[in-house]
Amino acid sequence: MHQTKHRCAQACVQLAANLPCRLLFLALIFFSLHAVAESERAPVMLANVYRPGMALDDYWVSEKYDGVRAYWDGRRLLTRGGEVIHAPQWFVAGWPAVALDGELWAGRGRFQEAVSTVRQQTPDDAAWRRLRFMAFDLPAQQGDFDRRLLLLRNTVRQMNVAWVQAVEQVKVADHAALQAMLDRIVAQGGEGLMLHRGASLYRAERNDDLLKFKPHEDAEARVVGYAPGKGKYTGMTGALLVETPDGVRFKLGSGLTDEQRRRPPLLGSVVTYRYRGYNDSGIPRFAVFMRIREE
Repeated sequence: MHQTKHRCAQACVQLAANLPCRLLFLALIFFSLHAVAESERAPVMLANVYRPGMALDDYWVSEKYDGVRAYWDGRRLLTRGGEVIHAPQWFVAGWPAVALDGELWAGRGRFQEAVSTVRQQTPDDAAWRRLRFMAFDLPAQQGDFDRRLLLLRNTVRQMNVAWVQAVEQVKVADHAALQAMLDRIVAQGGEGLMLHRGASLYRAERNDDLLKFKPHEDAEARVVGYAPGKGKYTGMTGALLVETPDGVRFKLGSGLTDEQRRRPPLLGSVVTYRYRGYNDSGIPRFAVFMRIREE
């Protein structure tokens, strides 16, 4: 997913060996702008966390699919971070020239399989045949989500391909019904629920128009260092030193596999962790590493 940055860095090194300094300066600007243009972030909605007591009357509820967020811009599949996803041509053949927001999903409990498939520069047909694009919105369509949902269902029906599905959306009466739905989905191996306000326009920002409801809280932090391992982890990474968007730093070791301890996430990468509230110093309690965030 980061090939663009590597290509630009290599090109700059080559230029440094062959260009005068004043030309090198201009070349560096060119390649920096080129990299930004190639990997501009996809304009997707982001979710806040559902809080008990919120009015549920206007929300549609669906399963939260644990896959790779994917944005079809009318001609290409992009990650949330704007990187091109190299899907097989047959997978996107006949897709409409309108934007689709969804999740590339391999099934419950198979997140790593989805990530591995999507990250490959040369697509593996057999692996892609195990993926589905779970479509949940039409970002460029005018009108509120109630209207967009009807149009989305019709769009997917017209596409008529088995690996593209419109996410099932339902209404719930109250928090008790929502909790029962969450318990049922989690018991079946699902990750949680998403709530989408029916009256909302599509806005590429984080707000209460889109909510997530999971049996535990999760958040993201950036890797800024490593703590050495001890005992059986001597010579490996004992914990990641991470920093939250609010500037809080803490060690994150629980949940790392032996392979991740041998080859930890790169400095600067963003990881997702789950936790249960905060202690008095603002550090997440019982934090457990979940995964590297895939752009």
